[in-house]
Amino acid sequence: MNEDLRWINQALKGDENAFGILVEQYQKPVFSLCYRMLGNAKDAEDAAQESFIRAYHHLKKFDQTRSFATWLLSIASHYCIDRMRKRRLETVSMESIPAEVITDHKSPNPEKELRASESEALIQFLLDDLKPIDRAAVVLRYWYEYSEVEIADTLNLSVSAVKSRLYRSRRTLADAWLSAEKSTSIKRRHHESPAF
Repeated sequence: MNEDLRWINQALKGDENAFGILVEQYQKPVFSLCYRMLGNAKDAEDAAQESFIRAYHHLKKFDQTRSFATWLLSIASHYCIDRMRKRRLETVSMESIPAEVITDHKSPNPEKELRASESEALIQFLLDDLKPIDRAAVVLRYWYEYSEVEIADTLNLSVSAVKSRLYRSRRTLADAWLSAEKSTSIKRRHHESPAF
């Protein structure tokens, strides 16, 4: 955090390279958050870029007693929530889900890799059905391991509201996951059964 404050203070004095260092340091977590919330790489890139632009323009308002990472992810979360509300009017089709998904592991087993990819795509699809703020809470909790207090601070909610949203979202996701798994299992059995 002290390192962040050093770069922030240099950026406030007009050193553009100092802010560039902050961008390099946080571009992966910001992009990852945007990707999880928006569901595709192009929108995530645009959202991450816009988040950094907004952070740069509002750097003077940053409270240096807070975590810069939390403040930056808060900007990204709110931007993504706004984008999701705007596009909520459109319906999302199955074809719009990207075939490739971001994974942190390399697997030499193609079948295992395909199943992992299918699971990632399913998770992203299920996340798309959550309300924007609920999705933000879930992403911050399970991908960034934020505490309920940190999520409340990031999303400007009470801790009890965060707990309630996480509980509802977990139930919704679990029910949808089980339903999707059951459907996939039935399809696999149908395709694997011998034709007479």
